Amino acid sequence: MLFPVGDDNSDRTMRPTVNYLLVAINVLVFVFLQGLGSNQEFTMAYSTVPEEIVTGHDVVTEDRMARDPETGEVFSVPGLLPTPFSVYVTMLTSMFMHGGFAHLFGNLMFLWIFGDNVENALGHARYLIFYLTCGVLASLSHVVSSVLFGADLLVPSLGASGAISGVLGGYILLFPKRRVRVVMFYMLQEVPAVLAIGLWFVFQLISGLGMLGGGQGGGVAYGAHIGGFLAGLLLIKLFARRNPQLTR
Repeated sequence: MLFPVGDDNSDRTMRPTVNYLLVAINVLVFVFLQGLGSNQEFTMAYSTVPEEIVTGHDVVTEDRMARDPETGEVFSVPGLLPTPFSVYVTMLTSMFMHGGFAHLFGNLMFLWIFGDNVENALGHARYLIFYLTCGVLASLSHVVSSVLFGADLLVPSLGASGAISGVLGGYILLFPKRRVRVVMFYMLQEVPAVLAIGLWFVFQLISGLGMLGGGQGGGVAYGAHIGGFLAGLLLIKLFARRNPQLTR
């Protein structure tokens, strides 16, 4: 188990205003619009639904009962509600929504640690465009993988992890040797970014392949994580400003 808790910011030259803003928006949406996760009406109207993205049509369904294939537990699944604008916009709105406190905290820890350095390398405007672009491409990756691997296209997806995966992809290419503080084997250690983020990506690949074998993935959209990370790798040099210190 490896979890990052900090990194080297000694050469940061600008205040990461956009990164702070992204963190704040995610928190505010979860608290005030999602009602700390209790406002299912908002969540079911503004999440990304693969079926809607594939067909271009809004889908409305009734509440239903479902059974967890692993535990056998029966639980209620809220129905999908009307989206008041184009369904394609949900690929943006969904990246600022979360399924619970743990989901929110985990995502924002990664964004807080790695996003500021990427913003410092790209500049405020480029970083914002890069983040949103990676988020949309991650959502599309989730839709494509759901179609290809026969997943339920009516299950909505939400969360900032796809966009943040793009930030990680950019970070590992710009700062492969940067020291990252991680909790590993219950100990605080410093490792190079290429190892910290590389191990994270390997876990995403293994878990994604596990879903191909019939696993459920624990409700995690690994296709979005992988797609967002690859988008970040491919796009980062297009957005990064020329700077000889970017590979520190």
